[in-house]
Parts: sequence; structure tokens; C-alpha cells
Amino acid sequence: MENLTCICLGIGLSAACGFRVFVPMLFMSIASMSGHLTLAQGFEWIGTYPAVITFSVATCVEIAGYYIPWVDHLLDTMATPAAVVAGIVATAAIVSGTSPMLKWILAVIAGGGAAAAVQGTTVVARGASTLTTGGLANPLFATIELGGAVLTSLLAIVVPVLLVATMAILLIVFGRKLFRRRLKMQPNPT
Repeated sequence: MENLTCICLGIGLSAACGFRVFVPMLFMSIASMSGHLTLAQGFEWIGTYPAVITFSVATCVEIAGYYIPWVDHLLDTMATPAAVVAGIVATAAIVSGTSPMLKWILAVIAGGGAAAAVQGTTVVARGASTLTTGGLANPLFATIELGGAVLTSLLAIVVPVLLVATMAILLIVFGRKLFRRRLKMQPNPT
């Protein structure tokens, strides 16, 4: 059960990396330093004072950048690959007690995949916001994304299994709705 909890925690933090790259890393660092999170061997550096300071500064710069028009799009361009890498690191830093091969497979596929899925969704939403409002609603999306990163990071650390189960249910519900909508849009062959 401990391995499942670690995997769920890693995936949850990786998903949060899709909202904001540095917020979950800052949460991991603080949780590790306060004794609420045990990092895997080789990733203890995340729970150090230099890491907390670095993640704090990076988080502040990232948050501020998303409130500046057009800079948010530049950040999205850079954040997409960075989110995937951060998702991989977040999962690898949490998963322990497994073989190194399994750990990195989980980190790349589950961690990187969760971060990429969330980041891709935010990029599409921000693009739609820019097209429909000329970028005027982008600060609102930035606030929602920041809230998503904070809430997801916090829930991942506090109740990781519940967070992953909730995310899976949401994906199933939204996936079924999209599937049904596509079926309705297809022309009837008769």
C-alpha cells in the first residue's frame, strides 16, 4: 500500500506541475523540510534551504509572469516542456521501494504524462481565452491555474490516493461527455 501511496503522490504532484511548474516543487521542498514528505534517495536536495529559496523565487517570477499580457504565452511555450520534466522529477523524487527501472518508467509515463495532459489543457484554455477576449480574461485563467496548482499540490501531499481517484473520476466523466457529444455530432448513416 505504501508504494501505491507514493505513486499516487508522485502523479498528483506531477499533475500540479502542469498548472504551474514551480508551485508543486516548492510544496515538495517545504513538506520535506517539515518532515511531512520523505524524498527518494538522490532527491534529498529538494528538501534543502537552497532549494526552498530557489523554488520560492522561481514560483514568484512564474506567477507574476502569467499576469503580464503576451508574457503568459511566452511562458506557456517554455512551460510545456518544463512541466513535463518537472512532472518526471516530482514522481521520481517520491517513488521509492521499487526497482530503478520501474521508478523511471512510472516517472516518465505517469508523471510526465499527467503534467503534459494538464499543461496541454491549460495551453488550449489560454489560447481560447486570448482568441475570444483578446487576452483580457487571461489573468482570470492565471488565477484559476494558480489555484489549481496550490490545491492539487496540497491534496497530493495530504491525501494522495483520494486525489488520484478524484482525477480519474473527473477524466472518465469528462471523457464520456466528450464521447457522447462527438457521437451526436456525427451524421446518421441511414
